[in-house]
Parts: sequence; structure tokens; C-alpha cells
Amino acid sequence: MSAARTGPGSTEPREPVRYERRGPVALVTMDRPEYRNAQNSAMTYALDRAFYRAADDGDVKVVVLAGEGKHFSAGHDIGSPERDAHLPFDRKAGLWWDHSDKEGAESRFARESEVYLGMCRRWRELPKPVIASVQGACVAGGLMLAWICDLIVASDDAFFADPVVRMGIPGVEYFAHPWVMPPRIAKEFLYTGDRMSAQRAYEVGMVNRVVPSAELADHALELAERIADMPRMGLALTKRAVNQAEDIQGLHTGVDSAFGLHHLAHAHNAETAKDSLGGMDVRAMKEANSR
Repeated sequence: MSAARTGPGSTEPREPVRYERRGPVALVTMDRPEYRNAQNSAMTYALDRAFYRAADDGDVKVVVLAGEGKHFSAGHDIGSPERDAHLPFDRKAGLWWDHSDKEGAESRFARESEVYLGMCRRWRELPKPVIASVQGACVAGGLMLAWICDLIVASDDAFFADPVVRMGIPGVEYFAHPWVMPPRIAKEFLYTGDRMSAQRAYEVGMVNRVVPSAELADHALELAERIADMPRMGLALTKRAVNQAEDIQGLHTGVDSAFGLHHLAHAHNAETAKDSLGGMDVRAMKEANSR
């Protein structure tokens, strides 16, 4: 199921994700630039199809994940005209029941277990290297997409932020913060909600390379092609070895624990505030983050 859109001057549905082959590299591009590539469910499932396509293609050795336009991704869609959180989709990431005919915490937990946490975990295990090519905003849910990638190449105008503590929520669903940056940096990042520049992200080890904005796409593709010279099986086993080391260091269980706290916050907001997001809509978040 997909929430179809039409491009300018076209009556054909426009997919929210583009897929291209560049020799041994699959280029997966989020294509909702008018909404800063905010992730609705249609985009999430389109990304899933694209990653499966790359996994199934024996000639693809490496995947590059990018965002069309000025921004990589502004995060989860909490207010565009195409927000589709209430719609059912064919569940792929887990065996939780459908959220769309449920209410309250049962609905939120089921949906986020599937669309947010479940998808991120699946994509992290794609047995081919994935490189995030990040420009502009990489915020909240955008962080989750970048963090499941093996490498992050950022343009010098990129910035990173997880401002959801403003909603009373302890970070995004795929809570990898203390593994992708030192714990005290992660606390500052969350406590303030401030933007982290690409250079600072490189300094704390969250980003592999920072390049001029005009060179981002070429640099990411060149790195992907260099990695593609390695044996496919060697790359897959190396990726699994490093991922297993992270899990031994507590990533998997830590994310589970934080996911429970995330939903406690949603439930608390639903009882004490305007809604499960603490009354913070797109405009309120934008105003708070611009102070």
C-alpha cells in the first residue's frame, strides 16, 4: 500500500523513494523535498522495498542512502498533508498487530514497533555496506536513518539534532545516541536539543567524513565504489562482526529499554497534555528550535 503523489504536470503516481543503479552501487533517494523528506509511512515502506531490492540484486555491492533537495530528512512526518499515521500498511518488520483499528498506547506501541524501531533494526542488518549521504537537516527520525548506515558522509552545511525532549520524550525510538557518540555528548545533545554541526559530529566520531556541499554526492559515490572492490561475503561478515560487537556492548538491549521509556512518555503526555506529543506540533517545534 502506498500513499501516491503526482509530480508537476504529471498524472502518474510519484513514489516517495527513488532507486537507481550506478554499476555496483544502489542509490536510494528519499524524494519528498517539499517536506524536507519527512518520513510518512509510505516513505518508510518504500525505503524497505528499496533496501530489499538492493539486498536481492547480486550485482549490488554497496548502497548509498540520500535525500533529494536541501535536506537529508527532517524526521518523522508529524504534520504534512500526506501524513498517513492512521492508515494500515502490510506489516513487514515484526508480528505486532495492526495499529490502525486500536486506540491509545496500544495503537502507538504497535505502530512504532513496526514502522520505526522494527524497520531500523532490519535495515541495520542489510548484509551490504550502506553509506548515508547527508546534507542540510538530519533531525530526529532522520538521525535514525543515518545511524543504521555503516558510514556517514556529511556536507559541510549538514546539521544533526534530536529535539524531541521538548515533547517530554527521551529521544527518538531507535535510541542509539550513547553508541554513536560519547555518553556525556549524547546527554548534552538531548538535554539542549541544539543542532550539532557536521564538523562537531565528525569530532565526536558520529560522522566519517565532512566534504563541501557541492562534492557530497560524488564523494559518497566514490567511497561506495571503492568499498565495492572488496569481496561481497567479506563485507557482509565484517558488517556482522562489528554489529555484533555493538550489540555485546549493549546496543540492542539499550534500545529496547529506551523504547519502553519513549512510550511511557507518550502515555504520560496523552494523560497530562494536549496529545501524545505534548502539544508540540510542527510549528511549535520549529519556533522552539529557532530560539
